[in-house]
Amino acid sequence: MEALLSLAFDNIASKDTQKIRKGLRQIEGMLAQICLSNGKSKPSTPSHRRNASAINLGEQQSQQSPKKLGALAEDLAFREFFRLQEGFEWNVATRVVDCLERLLGMASNGQNDLLILSALSNLQGLLLLHPPSRTIFGREIYMNMLLDLLDPYNCPAIQSSTLLVLVTALLATPQNTRTFEIIDGLLTITSLFKSDETTQNVKLKLLEFLYFYLMPEAPVPASSAPNTGVGLHRSPSKLVGAFERRNSTVSGDDSGGAYRKYIRSQEEKQHMLGRYLNNVEGLVQDLQESTPFTPMVC
Repeated sequence: MEALLSLAFDNIASKDTQKIRKGLRQIEGMLAQICLSNGKSKPSTPSHRRNASAINLGEQQSQQSPKKLGALAEDLAFREFFRLQEGFEWNVATRVVDCLERLLGMASNGQNDLLILSALSNLQGLLLLHPPSRTIFGREIYMNMLLDLLDPYNCPAIQSSTLLVLVTALLATPQNTRTFEIIDGLLTITSLFKSDETTQNVKLKLLEFLYFYLMPEAPVPASSAPNTGVGLHRSPSKLVGAFERRNSTVSGDDSGGAYRKYIRSQEEKQHMLGRYLNNVEGLVQDLQESTPFTPMVC
């Protein structure tokens, strides 16, 4: 896996768009191999995984079905991937974010837009597979990059994909939500929502984001405490346990500890959003009546 990642990192660090495309596909192929299974092949050995190319792995996607979350935690490839993500050298999310920054600095055209969409798709998957990587968006420079991708000059497809990444970056990570608020993320979201030039599809996704933002926040477990880099050192088995508790409520103990300072009440967020948008009370009422999202701690 280190060999696959090294090759992909070299490609996405290039200024050659063909190499960038190849590197993003290599990452996508690796993630697909981790998440998908055809249920027929024997478990791969470490030597097989070292010798396989990410492109070849991706060729099997059409014949594979998603692995169940419980099985994923016991998968050797996933456990190795998770272990590597805990260190800066092999963390894929930080490399993809750096690639996105370079793409934003390149000439805007259809080819570049496709590369940005590919990078965003990979980033969303990475943040879901390795939740500790979300902490990089606690830094203003990276959160600002997501807001830049929501600018009106970007195409609707990029705006929609960015909103999905933004939700994933904020999911169960209130310290990131506070960073989003500090750099006027709510102003960016509501301005795009109110703009006549914003497409209806993007406006629908913006509305979904606002529902998500207004959800009550749960205390942050001590193991999820923010730190100065990647590497929160949570094992895959603990990750799965957190996902399986997605329908549970937070107990009355002080499980958040000192990190409750990152938690903001629904009323506080409603007040903040009300600075930029009318009828926020209606959104909160809809949220309470329809419960479109189930609280998740992961």
